Amino acid sequence: MLDTSCPPDRSWSWPTAIRFGAGRLSDLPAALRELGASNPLFVTDEGLLPLPPAQAALAVLKDAAMAHGVFAEVQPNPTGVSVEQGVVAFRAGGHDAVIAFGGGSALDAAKAVALMVHQSRPIWDFEDIGDNWTRVDTSRTVPVIAIPTTAGTGSELGRSSIITDSAAHRKLIIFHPIMMPQIAILDPELTVGLPPALTASTGMDALCHALETWITPNFHPMADGLALQALRMIKDALPRAFADGTDLAARADMLIASGMACVALQKGLGGVHALSHSLGAVYDLPHGLLNAILMPHVTALNMPAAEARLAELARLLDLPGQGAQAVIDWLETLRDTLDIPASLRPLGVDEARLDEVVALALRDPCAVANPAPFDAELAGTMLRRALG
Repeated sequence: MLDTSCPPDRSWSWPTAIRFGAGRLSDLPAALRELGASNPLFVTDEGLLPLPPAQAALAVLKDAAMAHGVFAEVQPNPTGVSVEQGVVAFRAGGHDAVIAFGGGSALDAAKAVALMVHQSRPIWDFEDIGDNWTRVDTSRTVPVIAIPTTAGTGSELGRSSIITDSAAHRKLIIFHPIMMPQIAILDPELTVGLPPALTASTGMDALCHALETWITPNFHPMADGLALQALRMIKDALPRAFADGTDLAARADMLIASGMACVALQKGLGGVHALSHSLGAVYDLPHGLLNAILMPHVTALNMPAAEARLAELARLLDLPGQGAQAVIDWLETLRDTLDIPASLRPLGVDEARLDEVVALALRDPCAVANPAPFDAELAGTMLRRALG
């Protein structure tokens, strides 16, 4: 936790240049000028556009007399169609940069729009499989400034976007290093108005990134360090941000932790994400909420393969109880504290499409990093347990 109730302005690089602190939204015009941009496209979602955070950002641009356009056709699970529409809007407005503003969906869509402006191939050719990323034409790029209004995906520091292929009913990870934003503005004041339920689900998404990173058997000691520090911060800050949305220090810690967890996940994720991507594609459900519900169930079934790492985490986080089971107990207690359902059923998920979800999950690139071999039997068992 930061040692101040009102974090001062701070800046560092990750390598994305980060402007952190309450009120740093005012840095937006200067950040655009730093990138040589004079006519950005402001990309957000329709629900956020009329709300105070987005209106405050647009007012900053207006006060700076900076030309800009607005694209707000982003869905909660952004689709390839919306990315195409964003590219059309970018070209039609003669824009020279993208401002990615909002939660993970808006940031992912905006980064994908920036990527696709100068591509001749369809976006699906850049799915994060093998060396597909080398197909990207990098001769011309569009700079991105990312401004998160939730502390969940950490997409403002990420090199990929999750985009839904509506025709194939699949969520695909689109990846290239140039998708990493040039500048991220982390202003905790923009997250103060986030409702408790969204604070909970997005915060658990960040926790899930860090936890799955920590227990995957892949080797990446630097990612482990980021994941552990994110878990420490989330353990303290998330319940506080949920209980008191105006707790600026807790909001600030969550923004930092979600970003760190996103960087860490390059080590690999696992079954929670493989299943949540697939459930999101089939049922069009919120990604963070799915992760929050799935995480205790999937982690419990992964425990035999990840017992040593979970036991180590329980010790490092000073959790009550002993061994790996202490982590499961913590996840379940936190879930209940945050008023998150214990089962997928309240979301409308049932056994009817279980086989379809499992088939998609087995194709998800996150599946290969699961601690236990992620086959149809294990995936089905995980889903059935999460159904209750």
